[in-house]
Amino acid sequence: MKISTKGRYGIRALIDLVINSECGSVTLKAISERQEISERYLEQIFSLLRKAGLIIGRKGAQGGYTLSKNPNEITIGEILRALEGESLLIDINDDNSNDMERFVNKVIWSEINKKINDYFESITLEYIVEEYRKEKEEIIYYI
Repeated sequence: MKISTKGRYGIRALIDLVINSECGSVTLKAISERQEISERYLEQIFSLLRKAGLIIGRKGAQGGYTLSKNPNEITIGEILRALEGESLLIDINDDNSNDMERFVNKVIWSEINKKINDYFESITLEYIVEEYRKEKEEIIYYI
C-alpha cells in the first residue's frame, strides 16, 4: 500500500485547518501558503473531503472551510478513505482463487488489511493535532 500525495497533503491540510480555525473559517489560499501545497491541488482534495462530509465550505467575504464535526470524531481512516479509497495492502479477490490462495488470503492478507484499517481508525484528527502542538512546544522550549 502506498498513500499518495493526495492522502498525505489532505491530512496536513486538515491538521492546518484545525489549528487555524479557532477564529472561524480557513481559506485554501492560507493553507496553501502555510503548507506549500498548490492551491489548485488543495481544491481537488477539499472537493473530495466535502463530498465525504468531513468539511463544510462557505462562500463570501468570511468564507473558507471548517470541519463538519469535532476533530475527535474524525479518524485518519475516514480521511484516507475519502481521498484514497480503501486502504488495502493486498487487494484480495477470491473469485478465481485455488484452495491454497484462499487460505493465504484469509490467514495473512486479510488480517494485515484489517490491522492497517484498525490502526488508521484508532487515530483521530484531534490526537494528531495534540501531538503536533506538543512537539511544537518542545521545540520552542529547547531553543
